[in-house]
Amino acid sequence: HEKIDHLERELGKKYTFSNSIRGDSPALKKVFALLEKAVKTNINITITGETGTGKELIAKAIHYNSDRKKKPFVAVNMAAIPKELLESELFGHEKGAFTGAAGRKLGRFEEADKGTLFLDEIAELDLAMQTKILRVLQERELIRVGGNDRVQLDVRLIVATHKNLAEEVKAGRFREDLYYRIIGLPVNLPPLRERGNDSLILARWFLDEFCKDNALPVLKISQEAASKISDYAFPGNI
Repeated sequence: HEKIDHLERELGKKYTFSNSIRGDSPALKKVFALLEKAVKTNINITITGETGTGKELIAKAIHYNSDRKKKPFVAVNMAAIPKELLESELFGHEKGAFTGAAGRKLGRFEEADKGTLFLDEIAELDLAMQTKILRVLQERELIRVGGNDRVQLDVRLIVATHKNLAEEVKAGRFREDLYYRIIGLPVNLPPLRERGNDSLILARWFLDEFCKDNALPVLKISQEAASKISDYAFPGNI
């Protein structure tokens, strides 16, 4: 129990907003204000932003500062799972549900019960899977693939996308009813090029971590290097 308590304390320290999200720009302070609201309720959260802006880091910070912090945080990248495996991955399956299903497997929704489920790249879902997820969110229950039992769920949902979901709805690629079900509190992460001096704050932090990890003496960023960092647009963001 002491070891578990220690791990929980360390996770809590790691994912405090100031520890996990570095910077003091006005754009980032607006994000912090939204995160303070997010941790006080169980409302769904939709995180948007360009690739590399730190969407999963934000999701973890919300979870580990919320009342659910002692329960699981389960992350799923929708774009990384083959379409034919996605239903089983999310909702689980019963033994014999399909060839190769040697036993019962819990899906990511069940794994996240009482905790937080983070669905990254939500806009990559096809319409059929969107319909199934909508039903689970509406009913707060699921049926595993190949099963009949209804499994009750208590899951806090955080989704992320680099796309504009409202535009995806207009284009007919995303269900409007699912959009309104998941949108909850929108959190838009600014790209690094719009965060002023934050690029230098991050550069110094990454340099310090590199020195520690490689047992190097403390290194400093020269004025010339700082100037180049400040002038760079960082297309890959953080």
